[in-house]
Amino acid sequence: MSQSRPDEFKAPPECPVFEPSWEEFGDPYTFINKIRPIAEKTGICKVRPPPGWQPPFACDVDRLHFVPRIQRLNELEAQTRVKLNFLDQIAKFWDLQGCTLKIPHVERKILDLYTLNKLVADEGGFDIVCRDRRWTKIALQMGFAPGKAVGSHLRGHYERILYPYNLFQSGANLLTVCVKTEPGEAGESKPNLRRRMGSFVAKPESVTCFEKNPFDLQVDLVVCLVCGSGGDEDRLLLCDGCDDSYHTFCLIPPLHDVPKGDWRCPKCLAQECSKPHEGFGFEQASRDYSLRAFGQMADAFKSDYFNMPVHMVPTELVEKEFWRLVGAIDEDVTVEYGADIASKEFGSGFPIPNGKFKVSPADEKYLKCGWNLNNLAMMKPSVLTHVTADICGMTLPWLYVGMCFSSFCWHIEDHWSYSINYLHWGEPKTWYGAPGFAAEQLEEVMKKLAPELFESQPDLLHQLVTIMNPNTLMAHGVPIYRTNQCAGEFVITFPRAYHSGFNQGFNFAEAVNFCTVDWMPLGRQCVDHYRMLHRYNVFSHDEMVCNMASKADTLNMVLASAVHKDMLIMIREEQQQREKVKKMGVLHCKEAKYDHLQDDERQCIKCKTTCYLSAVTCSCSPGILVCLHHISDLCSCPITSYTLNYRYTLDDLFPMMNAVKQRAELYDEWASRVTETLEAKLEKKKSLPVFRALIVESESKLFPDNDLLRRLRLVTQDAEKCSSVAQQLLNGKRQTRFRCGSEKSRSQLTVEELSSFVRQLYNLSCSLPQAPLLKELLNRIEDFQQHSEKVLADELPSIAEIQSLLDVSFDFDVELPELPRLRVRLEQARWLEAVQQASAQPATLSLETMRRLIDQGVGLSPHPSVEKAMARLQEQLTVSEHWEDKASSLLKARPPHSIETLRAVADKTSGIPAYLPNCLLLKDTIRKAQEWLQEAEELQASGSVLMVDSLSDMVLRGQAIQVHLEPLDKLESLMAEVQEWKESAATTFLHKDSTVTLLEVLCPRCEVGNAGSPKRKVKKGKESLKSNKKKTPRLNTLSDVEKALSETKDSTSAMATLEELRVREMEAFSNLRAANESKLLPTADCMNLKVCVCQKAPMGAMLQCELCRDAFHSVCVKDLSDSCETRPWLCPQCHRSEKPPLNKALSLLTSLRHIGVRLPEGDALHYLVERTINWQQRAQQISQSCNLPELEERPGTPPTLTCCWSRTSHTQTVFYTEQRCIPLQGLSWDLDELIVEGLLLQVSLPEVQSLYHVLLDRTSSWHTNTDSDQVPTNKNLVNNTHHKEKKAKRRLETEGLDAERRVKNKKPSHKRQKMNKKNLQRRPTSTSSSPRSDFSQSDDSEEEIAVCPAERCQQPEGDEVDWVQCDGSCNQWFHQACVGVTPEMAEKEDYICVRCTLNDGHTRK
Repeated sequence: MSQSRPDEFKAPPECPVFEPSWEEFGDPYTFINKIRPIAEKTGICKVRPPPGWQPPFACDVDRLHFVPRIQRLNELEAQTRVKLNFLDQIAKFWDLQGCTLKIPHVERKILDLYTLNKLVADEGGFDIVCRDRRWTKIALQMGFAPGKAVGSHLRGHYERILYPYNLFQSGANLLTVCVKTEPGEAGESKPNLRRRMGSFVAKPESVTCFEKNPFDLQVDLVVCLVCGSGGDEDRLLLCDGCDDSYHTFCLIPPLHDVPKGDWRCPKCLAQECSKPHEGFGFEQASRDYSLRAFGQMADAFKSDYFNMPVHMVPTELVEKEFWRLVGAIDEDVTVEYGADIASKEFGSGFPIPNGKFKVSPADEKYLKCGWNLNNLAMMKPSVLTHVTADICGMTLPWLYVGMCFSSFCWHIEDHWSYSINYLHWGEPKTWYGAPGFAAEQLEEVMKKLAPELFESQPDLLHQLVTIMNPNTLMAHGVPIYRTNQCAGEFVITFPRAYHSGFNQGFNFAEAVNFCTVDWMPLGRQCVDHYRMLHRYNVFSHDEMVCNMASKADTLNMVLASAVHKDMLIMIREEQQQREKVKKMGVLHCKEAKYDHLQDDERQCIKCKTTCYLSAVTCSCSPGILVCLHHISDLCSCPITSYTLNYRYTLDDLFPMMNAVKQRAELYDEWASRVTETLEAKLEKKKSLPVFRALIVESESKLFPDNDLLRRLRLVTQDAEKCSSVAQQLLNGKRQTRFRCGSEKSRSQLTVEELSSFVRQLYNLSCSLPQAPLLKELLNRIEDFQQHSEKVLADELPSIAEIQSLLDVSFDFDVELPELPRLRVRLEQARWLEAVQQASAQPATLSLETMRRLIDQGVGLSPHPSVEKAMARLQEQLTVSEHWEDKASSLLKARPPHSIETLRAVADKTSGIPAYLPNCLLLKDTIRKAQEWLQEAEELQASGSVLMVDSLSDMVLRGQAIQVHLEPLDKLESLMAEVQEWKESAATTFLHKDSTVTLLEVLCPRCEVGNAGSPKRKVKKGKESLKSNKKKTPRLNTLSDVEKALSETKDSTSAMATLEELRVREMEAFSNLRAANESKLLPTADCMNLKVCVCQKAPMGAMLQCELCRDAFHSVCVKDLSDSCETRPWLCPQCHRSEKPPLNKALSLLTSLRHIGVRLPEGDALHYLVERTINWQQRAQQISQSCNLPELEERPGTPPTLTCCWSRTSHTQTVFYTEQRCIPLQGLSWDLDELIVEGLLLQVSLPEVQSLYHVLLDRTSSWHTNTDSDQVPTNKNLVNNTHHKEKKAKRRLETEGLDAERRVKNKKPSHKRQKMNKKNLQRRPTSTSSSPRSDFSQSDDSEEEIAVCPAERCQQPEGDEVDWVQCDGSCNQWFHQACVGVTPEMAEKEDYICVRCTLNDGHTRK
């Protein structure tokens, strides 16, 4: 929507619009009296008849001819007309000066010369404005933008156009005449000459004189009346009015150029401009219009002006354009208005009885309808019915034919009467009205804004020729209302209500005046007002009152009462004036029938009042009279010659008044009581039943329905309504109340309304018993409000106190503005309490709780306490989130931060009163880190060897801690070395794709034989452990073994555990070998045998495991030995590892010692090495004691054939073994145990191979030995066994000197060959099974030779044991494995033992 201009017209508020029902519409006067209290406040109102009330248009269109008035719109508006009058005077002034006025333009706008002249005058005049340089100020006051040098332009225009006119107005240009010469008689016939620049016109006589008498003094016939000189004749001006001459430079102000037109001197100019102005009025048009012709002209004008069809032009647009044109000086729009057309001549628009318009039977009801304007003015309730003459426009309707922009100016109706206007058809009529009480205010504003108009026409507003913008009047405080009257609608104006308006287009309206009883006092006041204005009366008010008094018996009581009151005033005033006249000296009196004269024959020559009761005349002036107020203005004759003419004597008037009084006496007495009752104050007020009794009395005595009765009824109705509402308020809560308070009850009063209602109860004219009770209720409510305000003002109000106030409020059936605030405050208080409770328990104040509280707080209404709590909570949340994020980032950092960094953050977060999971996790992480570091420090300080489980646990726990732990890197490196060592050991020992673990390979077997075989018990007779040693848990599975090894505190305990396991292993294999061997005896039923991995009977080529002695089909197992294989064949279950050489195992053990970590695999490897060395020593001892040949490798034997006979059939099934096995018969227990343990060792030893071949070769020879030869052997073997068990209890110490100290220095000149000690004894082989035999062997010096002097001898075993001799002073032999020397180092370098190094000070190089 486009923004309106600052000067654009703004429509005033709308006046009331009434839509009566058919019942209300039946009596117009009753309806008008009913709406009068409302409508008279706005001055005008609109009445829409009920739907269906459409009277026919009865005017004779063909006969209706009229001459409209011409209206120039910019001359209608008072201020615009003042400006136009001023411009006319300026134009006339310059026209008489011989110049044509051209209004200049400034800033592309026509210069407002009137405003410029007025502003300069207000500032003190042209000279003062120039002296004080106020032209810029004047430019701003005229609305010009600053900074454009407009002031200098205004000064120039003022000096050129207005300054001479102001000098003329002040009389400063009237010059003092010095000399004036005129020729005798020639002056009358001299031509009208004017001196012009560059020309000279001389009179003939003067020229002749110069020629005849050149010596005579020359006298100018034309001289300047100012300077008296005739010089500078080319600058002399001759007046076109009086023929006086003036120099152009002698004039004030001087003229620079000779005027082109007629010029008047200052004297003639003053005479011409002093002529009085003619009164402004509308001109009559030059042509006569029919209604049809006027309509065509009107529609064409509007359509052309707005460039659209007439019915499409919005009324708002026409309204704004009308007021723009009215206020524009340069817009000269002229329209015509057919106003004040007498209906008596052309016929009314309403049908009338016996009229020319034939009314249909359906429309006959409109003939007598009260709203027919021909009937309304002369209906019985109208007092104008008592005016004898027909008054056109008042008692007879007038017709109005309008066109677009045609207007009716501000005016009030004659005698301040009512008026009613009906728009028969056509486009709307726009009305503006001011209430009657603002009439004088409107007049004062118009006189103030256009005083020049009222100076020449004091009764200007009664001429209906002046309009003023409603916005201007409203700006000065005059209340203005508007309405658009559409076809078929009435507009009623009330007494003394100024109204004006204009027509939106071609239309036809009809209007008439009427007066009701309530108008009577205003009518008399209007006559007095007219007297002051010297304005004609339309009718005589006194005559009308006397006519009504003369018919007192026919008057209703209300009208009789009004006439009585008016006559009291009239007679009192008449009595005073007649006494005054008598005192002035009027002696003659006579009766005059003024009611027989026309109104214009009995008007006061001074004030134009129509005389009726009395008048004063003089014989010198027949037909001239004055009212008693203007006796001095009659004539110059003595007052004693005046005659007082009267219509009634005072004695005649009083009986007339008494007759009216008697008619109104009953009513007056009732009215007096009513008035007294209505105006009673305080304790004198009557109760409601008294008011009801007065109404009943009026109805019983048939008093007329007048204002007093209506007022009584209205007050009574109000009192009854108030009583009912008061009783409802006192009865308590309404049914529509909701306790939740979300809705207010229907028709619920506010406290202000209740207070106003209580005041209304006390202001009622009657007293109600509910008033004091409601006053008490109001006091309680006010106390509640005060208490509520006090609670609401508290920073932290009590929840219980707010709730109690809310509970109390349910007793009040009013709308309390504090209730929403209390509910809001209750929510705030509950929230604050929740915040306080949460803050009091920091352990549960999580971030989510804070966010939830903040979200709840955001939804609350603002309050300082809430905002403070929100600020604190938000700050706490921000700090908490910051440190939570900080803690989270520290915990997630890669690489992790140091414990000092984390501790610094944790220290800062310790003071935050909130539950921060990340910060707590940070503190817990710091605690775990401290505990871990302390544990690591304690492990380091203890100096003990770490178990791999402890190490792994430490590493895993350290890695789980998000802190940079310096010892963790070392432990991780150590763990990596352990893992690398385990991988190396697994590579060394395990087969490719092996299903057994490294620990399972290195440890003695805890489960031997088939998985389904029962557990074998340890032999009770064999004591492998000391009786006083603490018993260890049963080791039935590998996990038990691993757990036991992990729980041992040192290597000694681990060795003991593994030794126990070895004993069980040996016992189990002994039983298994015997069981498997017995299966293959010839007596067994071969078909029932379950051998091999397939668990089927033996058949064909078979292989027999040297260890478990079970038989396997060659096709079921992969043959691990070739035909030339010299090693014993082991089945897949017995051949569990790669069996690396001993030196590789020793190397692995050495590297593990360097790592310094204990692990079950390491203990198992340690035990394996110790067991291997022990086995080598036992093998050496047994070979010596049994005189076995030197243990060396032998060629393999061909397979033997073994036969088996079936017990279930006579068929002989034959199977044979592809290799020879050591027969168990005849084999001693020591040798059997020795070969079994040798085969169980998971390292490769040449001694095992040698022993295998020796036993295989000596079997046959042992088979031939006698039983006597076996006894000592068994005895010796028992001794050897005891010796072996003693060695088994010896533990290999893992701690020794550093391998760095054992490395020998290179000495090429002293190279020593390695020494291989071999067993020389051989065991004979046997081809058949025989009972075990023991070989005796004594402890010779050979065993001492085999003893290594190393401090921690590892007792290496094998076919060949590498030795090295000390190059120091002791020359002792050491195992290379025991001193950490490889065969290559023994070949290339010298070796000096530790003892020699310490004693002799040698070092290895």
